[in-house]
Formats: sequence, structure tokens, C-alpha cells
Amino acid sequence: MALPLARPSRKRHDPLNPRKSNILLIVMIVYGLYTLVPLIWLLFSATKTQGGLFSSFGLWFADDFAFFDNLAATFSYRDGIFLRWLGNTLLYVVVGAGGATLLATMAGYGLAKYKFPGRRAVFAVVLGAVAVPGTALAVPTFLLFSELGLTNTPWAVIIPSLISPFGLYLIWVFATESVPTELLEAARIDGAGEFRTFFTISLRLLAPGIVTVALFTVVATWNNYFLPLIMLSDPDWYPLTVGLNQWSSQAIGAGSQPIYNLVITGSLLTIIPIVIAFLLLQRFWQSGLTAGSVKQ
Repeated sequence: MALPLARPSRKRHDPLNPRKSNILLIVMIVYGLYTLVPLIWLLFSATKTQGGLFSSFGLWFADDFAFFDNLAATFSYRDGIFLRWLGNTLLYVVVGAGGATLLATMAGYGLAKYKFPGRRAVFAVVLGAVAVPGTALAVPTFLLFSELGLTNTPWAVIIPSLISPFGLYLIWVFATESVPTELLEAARIDGAGEFRTFFTISLRLLAPGIVTVALFTVVATWNNYFLPLIMLSDPDWYPLTVGLNQWSSQAIGAGSQPIYNLVITGSLLTIIPIVIAFLLLQRFWQSGLTAGSVKQ
């Protein structure tokens, strides 16, 4: 009697030791180069004079090292207007992004842990607001603030920055999974009020989500360009994004005064705070994104 042929054994997939994929490796290498090459070019270009930018290879140093000269010229150009723009950006970030994080945290927590009439309607409005791009609201916002007489003031940038539908939705989802209802009920039985429960118990549990929302709002406010561009006409209130674009536009026109070396050095200084913020808060950001992904 003939025995059946044995089937070739297949190597079982081990989730702890995944198989290597050459295609994914190539994709990640290409993506890494796509991400890092502009940054490397910026680092090398910040060390060159304006003439050296056009006479040397972009991804290496020029004959003359002018980083410190460019740094001094950036801070001293036009009576130190760069420092004024840096201060304006910090103001918009601290007040606007900080306020947006606080409001998103309180509103998202309230929607997640309290039941009230119209809760589903609010949920639908928040999801709809997430889908609307900010540029679509820029012109109506300008017309509204123009009627209120707030254009060309810091409030024209700060007040719109206080609204973060995505941050509210993120806190909503995070609070639903990370703040047990039983813990809140125990605090109420012990006599703790709602504000005391929120600030002493819930905020600690929401910390990863709050940091995640703070990172998104800080980056969005720091890189905000279109809204300040249409709201502000006084250079003294420009953020860094609009100010550096103004320096770049000096190279266009009949009386052009190109200062590309200062624009590049200013751009390098602009991204340093964001890089530092990501490096310091990365672990909170990662834990916030993965919260609730594993079923207990």
C-alpha cells in the first residue's frame, strides 16, 4: 500500500521574529533619504556665504566657513527684527497652542465621561470640523475679525489657534479608554468635586494624550503661515514663517536685495525648537498614540 506523500513543512510565522522584507527596507531607505537630505542641505548651507551657496556643492562645506557670521547677521539685520519674530512666534505658541491644548483636554474629557442631550450631534460636528481644512476658513475668519477690528493684532492669530477639533477628538478617544468610570465614581463617593477629580486624578491619566495634542498644536501653530499672512500687515507682529518669507521675497523686483544666507540660517534656527520638543516628548507621544490599542 502506497503511503501518502508528505507535504513540505512551512515555517511558522513568529510574531516576535518577523521575516525581513527587502522591499520595505528599500522603501524605508528611500524615505529616510527623502527626509534627511533637505535637513543635511540646510545644515551645510547655513555655513556658507551668499556667494558660496551658488559656487559650491550643496551637500558639503564651501571654502569659507561663515556660520557664525551668518548667525550674527541674522540676529542684527534690521535692528534685530528676527528676535522680534521669534518672540511673536513663542507668544502665539504659548498662548494659542497652550490654550488649544487646555480647551481640547477639558472638552474632550467632558464629552467622553459625561452624558447629556445632543452629545451625538456634538460628536458629528467635531468630526466634520476635523475634515475641513484650515485654508477654507481663513477668508471667512479674516472677514469676521475685520468687522471686530482685530486684524493686524496678535489676537487675530491667537484666537483661531485656540480651536483644535482634532485635539478634542484625540482627547475624547483617549479619555474613553484611559480614565476608568469606576475610578471617577469612587472619587465622587469620597466627596471629591468634579473639578478636583479632573485636576487631581484625570489629568495624570490623560498625560500621554495631552502631550500628544500639545505636540500637534505646537507644530501647527509654529508652522502656521497662511493665517498670519492674511491677518497681519505690520512686520512687528509677524511670526517667523511670514518674516522669513518676506526676507526671501527681497530677491525679487527692481531694487532686489537678496539675503539667501540669512534666510537659510534663520530657517535652521526656526526648526531647532521643534526638533528639541520632539526629542524630549517623544516617549509621551508614542505612548499616547498606542493607548487603547491592546485589549485588556
